[in-house]
This record gives sequence, structure tokens and C-alpha cells, in this order.
Amino acid sequence: MWNITYAKGFRVRVLENGVKLVDVADPQTDEDRMPVSYHFALVPKSIDKNTLTPPLSELYPEYTLVNVPVERTLVMTMLQLSNFTALNALDVVYGITGTKNLFNKDVRARVEDGRIVKIGMEGNFDTELILAANPEVIFISPFKRGGYDTIKETGITLIPHLGYKELDPLGQAEWIKFVGLFLGMETTADSIFSGIEERYHQLKATVQNATSDTPTVFSGEMHGGNWYAVGGRNSLAQLFRDAGAAYVIKDDNTGGVNIEFEELYSLAADADYWRILNSFPGDFSYEALKASEPRNELFRAFREKKVIYCNMKQTPYYELSPVSPDILLADLIAIFHPELMPADYEPTFYRLLK
Repeated sequence: MWNITYAKGFRVRVLENGVKLVDVADPQTDEDRMPVSYHFALVPKSIDKNTLTPPLSELYPEYTLVNVPVERTLVMTMLQLSNFTALNALDVVYGITGTKNLFNKDVRARVEDGRIVKIGMEGNFDTELILAANPEVIFISPFKRGGYDTIKETGITLIPHLGYKELDPLGQAEWIKFVGLFLGMETTADSIFSGIEERYHQLKATVQNATSDTPTVFSGEMHGGNWYAVGGRNSLAQLFRDAGAAYVIKDDNTGGVNIEFEELYSLAADADYWRILNSFPGDFSYEALKASEPRNELFRAFREKKVIYCNMKQTPYYELSPVSPDILLADLIAIFHPELMPADYEPTFYRLLK
């Protein structure tokens, strides 16, 4: 079961006594060898750790012991929450950072009646609320804004969830297995991921039958005088390729870089499609896109009305997409190669802007 196929950020070893050793590291640090940065020894609560001989602390002194299954935890991001939602494991979530752009009615109800507390945002956590939630562990994103030094002082074990740094859409989705480890839901997580993987590959295979040309696509918008663009090895770029499109940025940059309009325009002026994800208040339009930056009308994708759009205020993008790369892929295929999808296909996240 613990053949991790796509995710590069965690590895699992199962000992004969049932203890699982989990190593976690930045998925983008090294393609050939995963440098280990965090270590956890997951000990089933059914096992008396005092009876383990020799003690785990002697055999694996660098590993932090975690009793599983975890029954109380806090999550810091919507990506993390998506794993718990997909596993139908919201009962173990006792705190989240906020409810901005949160669509899940069950989670909202739990926040309203106090079963889930809002613990503040990264860099400004409410330690008292965290302690009151009495979590056994807290899932964090250590490479983001931080603010975890105060939480560390509580002695609560912090579990880094690095799915957002995976370069493969299926690698990000495979982190549901990581969460499943801590919840004692390994079999369920493996089954859910297997379904995602199968659907993704089935869709990807259909692209070979495309009768239309391979379109080009770019992504992002101008903000504060710069354009934030993801690199050619980013998971979004991989989604474009799997959907039968060519992303205009082909360099090895993995995350995102701020570039000037002129530089982006030199790459994307004649691109067929333009992908935009934002939280525009109200109905986004070509007029709004031009108003935000008059030069936007210079792009061919703007002139030919081929902007691929998702509004996070109207769609649970970050709530669902981390465990739905197959759906993201289907939406993009329906746009890039509509002949491959049913005529009545109804997109979930992405659609052409009207």
C-alpha cells in the first residue's frame, strides 16, 4: 500500500511491530534524492509504547513519536482541509485559520456552533484558542508566512503538510494518503486516491485522440506593477500539458516569479488561451479585465474571447481542487479540445469567460 508514486515530499516505512516511520521534506529540493527534514514515528494507540524494546527513542532518536489514530487536530489551509473532507473525517478537525471563500456547509455549521474554532491567520495565531481546542497535532505549511514559533512553545507536535509544493497534480492529491496515515484511514485514503488516479489517466489518454491543434496558454494577471507567473515545472503547467495544451513558459522555475508586463507579453501575445483565477467581487468580465490593466486587450486570447476563468468567491476551488485533479483536467480538456468531451459537459471550476 505504501508505494508512493507521485508525491515527492513524504516517504513511509512500516516496521514489523506496526510502527510507521514517516519522513517529510520539501518536494522541490532535489529530484533524485529526497533530503529528509522532518521525521515522525506513528505508533498505534493500541500499542503500549513502553513495551517496545528497544525503545523507539533509542532506535530512531530523530523521530518524533505520534500516537495514532489522531482524534483532535487543527488545519492551516484549505488544501489540508480538502484531505479531511474527502476522507469524511471532519470530526477530528477542531480548528481552522479562517472561513474566507469557504463553501462547505458542514464546516461552516461546525464553526457556527463552536465545534471548530477559528484560530487566526498565519503570523497572528490565537494561542489561547489553540490550547483550548486541545489538539494532539497541528498540520502546518512551514514554508509559508509562518508564525509557528509561538505554537511550538505549547509543545504540540506540528506536522508539515507540503502537498502545495508538489510539481505533479497527482502528487498533490496523493497527500491524502499522508493525512490518512495520521487518522488510521490508510485503506480509505488509498482507495480514494486510486479512483482519482484512474480517472486522471483515463482523461489524459483521451487527449491522444484530439483532432484539434495543440493550443498555447498562459496564466496570471498584473498585480502591483508585476505579473505573477508560475514556472514551466509547476503543477499547473503539468495540468496544461496533460490537457493537451502548451504552456508558454518552458523554463525550469517551479514556483512563481514576478515578471514585468513586457516580458510576459513577449511570451504570450499570440497565445490561444489565458487562464485566470481570482476572487473578483461580483461578475468578472472582459471589461473588468481591461479596466485592471488597459494593455490586457493587446493579448490575442483577450481579443478572441478565450479567457479561461475561475472565481474563488463563487467556486470552492481551494476546498476541492487539491483532491480533484481529474476534474480540473476534465475542465481544461473540455476547453482545449471540446471534441473529446460530451456536448453537455458541465464544468466544475474552469469555463470560458463570457
